[in-house]
Amino acid sequence: MEFFKALNDDHRAFIAKQPVFFVATAAEGTRVNLSPKGLDCFRVMGPNRVAYLDLGGSGNETQAHLTADGRITIMFCAFDNPALILRLYGTGSYVVAGEPGYDAFAAHFPRLAGARQVFDIAVESVQTNCGWGVPRMTVERPRDTLVKFHAQQDPAARLAQIATRDRSIDGLPVQVQQVLPEFDPLPPR
Repeated sequence: MEFFKALNDDHRAFIAKQPVFFVATAAEGTRVNLSPKGLDCFRVMGPNRVAYLDLGGSGNETQAHLTADGRITIMFCAFDNPALILRLYGTGSYVVAGEPGYDAFAAHFPRLAGARQVFDIAVESVQTNCGWGVPRMTVERPRDTLVKFHAQQDPAARLAQIATRDRSIDGLPVQVQQVLPEFDPLPPR
């Protein structure tokens, strides 16, 4: 196990190769939230700053926890060789679609249907360890079901549904988006 004060070029290259990452957050009195993320939604913005585009899903625990507590851990693990686990420890904030600053962040990511916010993370430390217990697996192809789901929804109905989701599963307040960003259609398969 090794700790670093910032991301280096090897860390950046490793992150760029990973098809999935995991996000963990918590706030006092709540469940610990651990979510897998895929798609092309993660960016290294600098040696101590990363961001990821968040699409609407089953809940919005990360936003609620960051508002209440601020702490966040991002984990990448190699499912190929060389084996490695990389964790980013830090504090995070968010910018909801339609709010000032969102467009500047969103310009770093693909224009995906369902985008709701960008999480901005100040990286305080980076940890690497062996990852020898993680199985070797290969990626068959990206899963675009979530993006397709959002692309086919009626915008007015979607915004009405979003408006009702102003609390996390543990009852913490959540800032809901008021606009749906424009998105690019998925290429046919």
